[in-house]
Amino acid sequence: MSTNFAFVSGKGGVGKTSIACAIALYHAEHGEYTLIVTTDPAPNLSDVFEQPIGHNITAINSVERLSAIEIDPDITAEEYRERYLAPLREILPPEMVAVVAEQLASPCTSEVASFDKFADFFEASGVDFIVFDTAPTGHTVRLLELPADWTRHIDRLTEGGHSCAGAVANIKESRAKYDRAVAALRNPEQTSFIFVVQPEATPIAETERTLSQLERVGVTAKELIINGIIPSEQCEVPFFRKRREMQDHYIEEIHRRIPLPSKSLYFFDEEVKGLEMIRKVGRTLNQNGQLSTSQ
Repeated sequence: MSTNFAFVSGKGGVGKTSIACAIALYHAEHGEYTLIVTTDPAPNLSDVFEQPIGHNITAINSVERLSAIEIDPDITAEEYRERYLAPLREILPPEMVAVVAEQLASPCTSEVASFDKFADFFEASGVDFIVFDTAPTGHTVRLLELPADWTRHIDRLTEGGHSCAGAVANIKESRAKYDRAVAALRNPEQTSFIFVVQPEATPIAETERTLSQLERVGVTAKELIINGIIPSEQCEVPFFRKRREMQDHYIEEIHRRIPLPSKSLYFFDEEVKGLEMIRKVGRTLNQNGQLSTSQ
């Protein structure tokens, strides 16, 4: 059985990390070997799971079949550069290695390194389900547009005969890997895009814009979670009643402007961190029909 993927995306601060953790925990506790990956430069999986995680795949305490990783973009870029430079140091003079190192120091290389790391997860073995807790929406779209930049990057490195930036076989291998990753991203039977939105003007506008951008790169979103709704029973207080009236207006607007299947998630009276609260979010989403295992 091939690995299935879920991307949880949305504007910063809408609660996507908590929801991504809930989805991952739900799948792990229903028998699937699950990995949650954050591509957010400001990750907080460690805070939600209440344990150190970091740049290496780390087992989640007290949960069988669940691991997590917080990708560090600086470490990723250095690992990518070193992968190309290490073999060159053995066969080329230092001045030529220095030229290649300079070429690999560009911001473009850092972005390509992030996509390269990201694409590695689409080649993972022994994992049934991978949840990506993405960076805010603009970064997500940029990540998915990178294969075109990769082509330009390689063309620039190889122009003028400087093919020593990487063996042709390695370049072709990387391009093939990226093609497979993009194919998986565009396959709705294998990959689901879930957007988290709060009933406010800015998150709605950003989500709508991102959905349009994703369509241009051949990716279709599957589901929408409307998060942070004030429970009706709290609306006896005038402040909360007025806030809920505003939310009801924006919920209607969400249904009109973002025609995706949607589920609602109400405010909890506790912060979502720790396994029990993560499970509570998962149970709530499952009651709403949001979660299902890929088996």
